[in-house]
Amino acid sequence: MPLRFLKQIERETPAGLAIHLVADNYATHKHAKVRAWLDRRPRFKVHFAPTGPSWLNLVERFFADLTEDAIRAGSFTSVRELVRDIETYLAERNAAPTPYTWRAEGAEILAKINRARAALANARAVT
Repeated sequence: MPLRFLKQIERETPAGLAIHLVADNYATHKHAKVRAWLDRRPRFKVHFAPTGPSWLNLVERFFADLTEDAIRAGSFTSVRELVRDIETYLAERNAAPTPYTWRAEGAEILAKINRARAALANARAVT
């Protein structure tokens, strides 16, 4: 989360609106300069996501749907047209919302965790 990017967000977001950031790159957003900058700007709310959380997969799925249904399917002669089509897509989805449903079974998740732990233990034993 480089400061240049944060400053751009600050410039382009109307005053008075809260800004929520979801960050999963601990190295960058924990840098002393970034933390100090964010600490002076209480409208910035930083939400730290652990690496590979299942809910983040659903967020990525939403953006994949947006890309497929509204962006790739369209032809735009201006940014204004692109924004209009994205806003139309969001309004239509919000008019008849359907939740994304997590379909993994608990046993599957635990088995995956156990395989990952075993692989990590094997990797440490080899080195």
